[in-house]
Amino acid sequence: MERAQAHRIGLVRRLPLFLLIWGIAALSMWVPAIYALALDDHDTSRSFFYSGLLGLFVVATVALASSNRVPRRGTLGQLAVLLACFTILPIFLAIPLHDALGNTTFLNAYFDMVSALTTTGADIFPDPDRLTAPLHLWRAQVGWMGGLLMWISAAAILAPLSLGGFEVTARGQPGRPVSGVAQSEKVDPRGRLMRVARTLTPVYAGLTAVIWLLLLIAGEQGLTAICHAMSTMATSGISPVGGLEGAQAGITGEAILFLFLFFALSRLTFSTDTAMTGYSRLDKDPEFRIGLMIVLSVAILLFIRVWAGVNEIGNTMEPLQALNVIWGMTFTALSFLTTAGFESANWNDAQQLSGLGTPGLILMGLALIGGGVATTAGGVKLLRVFALYLNGAREIDRLIYPSSVSGVGGGNRRIQSDGAFIAWIFLMMFALTAAAFNLLLAATGAGFEQAMVLTVAALSTTGPLIELATDVPLRLVDLSEGAKLTMCAAMVIGRLETLAIVAMITPTLWRG
Repeated sequence: MERAQAHRIGLVRRLPLFLLIWGIAALSMWVPAIYALALDDHDTSRSFFYSGLLGLFVVATVALASSNRVPRRGTLGQLAVLLACFTILPIFLAIPLHDALGNTTFLNAYFDMVSALTTTGADIFPDPDRLTAPLHLWRAQVGWMGGLLMWISAAAILAPLSLGGFEVTARGQPGRPVSGVAQSEKVDPRGRLMRVARTLTPVYAGLTAVIWLLLLIAGEQGLTAICHAMSTMATSGISPVGGLEGAQAGITGEAILFLFLFFALSRLTFSTDTAMTGYSRLDKDPEFRIGLMIVLSVAILLFIRVWAGVNEIGNTMEPLQALNVIWGMTFTALSFLTTAGFESANWNDAQQLSGLGTPGLILMGLALIGGGVATTAGGVKLLRVFALYLNGAREIDRLIYPSSVSGVGGGNRRIQSDGAFIAWIFLMMFALTAAAFNLLLAATGAGFEQAMVLTVAALSTTGPLIELATDVPLRLVDLSEGAKLTMCAAMVIGRLETLAIVAMITPTLWRG
């Protein structure tokens, strides 16, 4: 028995990483297939079942052909596999969606799968009734798997390479394995990845199950509950009912999602296994504290804006209305800061009371800041913002007291100097990338405002921003083919970040 189990583990370890992920994706197609079969939707069930069967056949065939090949590229090779997962794997994931839907192009299906897998959640099918229940489940499931993939990759791939925000505090140079990790990879190049996957997958799945059960207890419908649970953990913002306004759980359901969105603010889950200096207490974690400060500050400022607008038009705000407005502001601010993009059902109450439009620029700013390092959130990341804050505060002190000595601790001193420098470089690269995609989208026929919103939504992986940042919601289905492909590239780069792309195209790093 033990020998057979060891043999199976050996086969899994010899299987190329991309094929292993492909096989897991193929097996996952049978979940919506079974669900469609239970709903007597046999056409959809066959689409997912046969697609999964085809995927397993391809994996088995290629695995047999490459059974004697041993991967030798270490963590950088795994980073290239991660890029392939976000660009090539959606082609396979889009097959059952395109076949089951039947009335859309394959490019639209591919766009939707890239959006889901990168946890962007940009909805190319704005009408929820256009998709059947199994297709809604599949979209949320792909987003959930994409979030899990990034959660594992952050600790197993990005942290050893000092990328994904870890470069701010790590001792190694961005793109180069941290000392100690490089030596272990020569012995077992996939050992760290498998250990992290075995550790984090039960946690990720368990938290999702808890959200699902709590939403069911709060009165949510089964499909909506599981989709919102998966979308919260993955921060994808995918909903089968068009958002929280169509949910049945009300403010109780929003409170449940609000509590679990805090997991996208802190990297403490990975602090013992990421080769970086961390903080042992949540209340001492700078990412968590800055995130709370931003959420509360934005909510207060928006409430003051609404209160002033109500007084200006001569209306009054009841205490209960004020509480609803404050809750809507706080929930939506946290949701967009973590790049989930859920809009509170009370968010529109402010607009109805004051007559003021949606502050799209503030939502774009929150999405650009993003959540914590080593989470499913996108954006610039709070740790980089903290590094730039420390450096800015120190420079102001030096202007006032030129001979002063920094009083921060050893960990923060590293962030204040070298970490801030790297964070500034990333910020400049992010701005240049945004400008480049603005020009590309403008070349495909998009207007300036439209191109800006699409770029920010894609690079920050906050798809719902497309519908809320402008007075008139943008329709992704109306974009040209070139614009859709450009958006796909922006979503992949936003998910992997520009430093990781630079590391993969730098020959010296591969030779090192």
